[in-house]
Amino acid sequence: MTNKIETAKTDTVLSVRDLRTEFRGDRGPVRVLDDISFDVGRGKIVGLVGESGSGKSMTALSLMGLVPKPQGHVSATRMDLDGTDLAKLSPDGLRRIRGRDISMVFQEPMTSLNPVRKVWEQVGEPLAIHQGLKRRDIRARVLEMFEMVGIPDPKARLDAYPHQLSGGLRQRAMIAMGLICEPKLLIADEPTTALDVTTQAQILRLMQDLRDRVGTSIILITHDLGIIAEMCDEVNVMYAGQIIEQANVFDLFERPSHPYTRGLLASIPKATEQRSSHRMPSIPGMVPNLAKLPPGCRFSPRCGDAMPICLQKEPGLADLGRGHNARCWLHLPHDATTQREAS
Repeated sequence: MTNKIETAKTDTVLSVRDLRTEFRGDRGPVRVLDDISFDVGRGKIVGLVGESGSGKSMTALSLMGLVPKPQGHVSATRMDLDGTDLAKLSPDGLRRIRGRDISMVFQEPMTSLNPVRKVWEQVGEPLAIHQGLKRRDIRARVLEMFEMVGIPDPKARLDAYPHQLSGGLRQRAMIAMGLICEPKLLIADEPTTALDVTTQAQILRLMQDLRDRVGTSIILITHDLGIIAEMCDEVNVMYAGQIIEQANVFDLFERPSHPYTRGLLASIPKATEQRSSHRMPSIPGMVPNLAKLPPGCRFSPRCGDAMPICLQKEPGLADLGRGHNARCWLHLPHDATTQREAS
């Protein structure tokens, strides 16, 4: 029996509040996600962006109920998927909605597909689990999905094995699997990794087209701000297990408000820049070890705008208006003694 939240249906498909994920080890628990809160609008594409190790994929696994147990522990005030609180579901309850109401496309389809099973059987498996369809009906539906996602000669591809498909076709098959039960939310984790530029563009266009045709909301996980600019309606920038800035895509690029976001944007190669001996701008330092976080702001050791308070106290999210928030002391009130030190 699912746990329902007694609220009227809104334009928000997913509402996450205070998501925390910890892993317990010999040296105590390590919190890999801390205070994650965001919304996904109905029919919207929402980006999660940040460096490797920022917590993007762990956010997806936490939402899907795929964090390994007993080492991992997920808690949240709320993870409301269109009226169902994922945080309160049992493992059996989560299995009932995975593939039906929420689906995920993983980074590398070759490791997600069984090499000894035909592709159509794997793509159609959610139909057998959630709708109890017979093999003939499943095969017919998979053929429809192959046509929808643009797999050439789809009838001939039904009986192929994963190794007989190119990387781009495998990714299309994974997207077909994710959408076959018409879920309310699709999570795409680096869906264009290891694909050539032309195939990347095709996959991204496909996802936009399917969003428009099917109406499925999408969480798009990437480290590429160019993809974010092209694809997303809203963006959540992640750093060291936290969301440090969130805004609609236009505001984020027009007025980035966290020093980390500005550093990411400055690192994007510009088409107008001439080749020279000068190195591209980069953010100094490394993402901190989550087991040994610095005091205060997690970005402060790498931040050129750091003030004394940044080294002492962790900032909350500052409301900058129009749904734009930044986790930074530059936008929060603090005592005059904490003003930036003179350089």
